[in-house]
Amino acid sequence: MKLIKLTAISAAVLASTAALAAEPVVVVDGNDAVVYEAEPVAVAYEAEPANAGMMGKTAGAVRNTTGAVVGGTKTFFNTAVNPASVSAEIGTLGYGANIAWSLNDKVELQAGWAGGDVSDIKDNFDVNDIEYDIDDADFSNPYLGVQVRPAANWFTMGAGIIVPDNDIEVTANATGPNYRINNVDYNYEDTGSLSGTIEHRNKLAPYLTVGFRPNIGNNWGVFGEVGAAYLGKTDATVTASGSGPVRVTGGSTTTVDASEVAAIAQQELEDKNWLEWMPIVKVGATYRF
Repeated sequence: MKLIKLTAISAAVLASTAALAAEPVVVVDGNDAVVYEAEPVAVAYEAEPANAGMMGKTAGAVRNTTGAVVGGTKTFFNTAVNPASVSAEIGTLGYGANIAWSLNDKVELQAGWAGGDVSDIKDNFDVNDIEYDIDDADFSNPYLGVQVRPAANWFTMGAGIIVPDNDIEVTANATGPNYRINNVDYNYEDTGSLSGTIEHRNKLAPYLTVGFRPNIGNNWGVFGEVGAAYLGKTDATVTASGSGPVRVTGGSTTTVDASEVAAIAQQELEDKNWLEWMPIVKVGATYRF
């Protein structure tokens, strides 16, 4: 009976003082003194009903149910409405930004967009012997990915999916008086200008990157990434402004139609691997909450 009384008194004292983070509580019963340390967090206790057959064992026993009330990991809802960071970026996919949610200390989920007129970033590229100027490039690349820090430091690895919608307008540059296509020289004056458009066929493009993300303060950081996205084959359309026959130079008197020269250039554009595997190079800044 003495144990039952002491336990009941102790439970009442602990329950009333725990939420206020009070000083240690001393309960005295006769000549015995027991010291209880009150925790500064809310603690829930419930008393077991007395059992007449087990009065000396479990009657009035106090059970700690704190683990069922507090603790546990951050819920998905809390994670979703509390992003870990926002970033601004510039690179081969365009200008953009992303939001990241931290799943743990090594993994972040990213959602972002990069696009705009990338002709300000890259103004030309080569296809075999022809250099093409990028006149206009209307890029739109929403993406969803995962950023991993394998060693929980500044080194990162990324993977994800891009939904590309990129239109590129180009104009071919002649080398001297000729266009050299498939090691054949076509007279520039006869051909006129070669201009065209390029569009990727893939509607979903997987990507992989590696990079670094060092912090430069409590909240700010910078990053750089390199990698590639598989955008697949391209559909190209090339037209020639010339209307007459085109002289094939190099001692030959053969002539071809200007539209034939455009068709050969178009086939080269569609076969260009650089356009199938789009390089990803980007840098940016991050603000962490």
